[in-house]
Amino acid sequence: MIYYSLLLSKLVYDDFNTRLKWFENGAHSQSLSLKNFIKKAVILFCFLFLISCKTSTPKTYEIGYIETPLGEMYFWLYNETPLHKASFIKLAEQHYWDLLSFNRVIEDFVVQGGCPDTPEGFSNSPYLIEPEFNPEIKHIYGAVGMGRDNNPEKLSAGCQFYIVHDVLGIPRLNQNYTVFGQLFKGLDVLDKIAKLPTDSIDTPLDRISIKIRAFKFTREELKGLGGNSFLKKMMK
Repeated sequence: MIYYSLLLSKLVYDDFNTRLKWFENGAHSQSLSLKNFIKKAVILFCFLFLISCKTSTPKTYEIGYIETPLGEMYFWLYNETPLHKASFIKLAEQHYWDLLSFNRVIEDFVVQGGCPDTPEGFSNSPYLIEPEFNPEIKHIYGAVGMGRDNNPEKLSAGCQFYIVHDVLGIPRLNQNYTVFGQLFKGLDVLDKIAKLPTDSIDTPLDRISIKIRAFKFTREELKGLGGNSFLKKMMK
């Protein structure tokens, strides 16, 4: 598009210079007049305007999606945590979590999904991720973080994630576990999952399967989802 615009602009510029020389040399009898030149310039401007309108694409935002038997959840993916964001999108595109579930549910704490919260479960993680702590991104209600074991480097397990259910947030997890997303739709679903009856190791008595995807939405599409004030702030 840029190449053709420059090419057409150059043709008009060359045409103008040619006409100017004709007038300077007294070549008033030339068949192409200044009036015709102006007409061509207007047509060119209209053509470029129409082309630019057709080729422009609206900005999109990458959004995480979780489907469960109890409903759907959508969450913002932070650009400030690029390693975790890229990992989530990669595994979502591979449908990595489709055979897994929410396997650890603690009301007023977190609901956790992906690989089991055991040494054996973590050993199945496809890789570990360097921590990406950000003092501005905290464990507030609906925050989406990446799980890990007690490794001293605080490396995240690519296979495991959790969503904060405590409405007051969990400050003690800040700078210890990486938050890479924030739920903006489906908080009612989060509450339903958190209130499920569980066994002695916090596993839901009824399996909560998950289907996880990563989507790209325009601003208008996100507005259609009914995003809250947090989402509006992130799209500024």
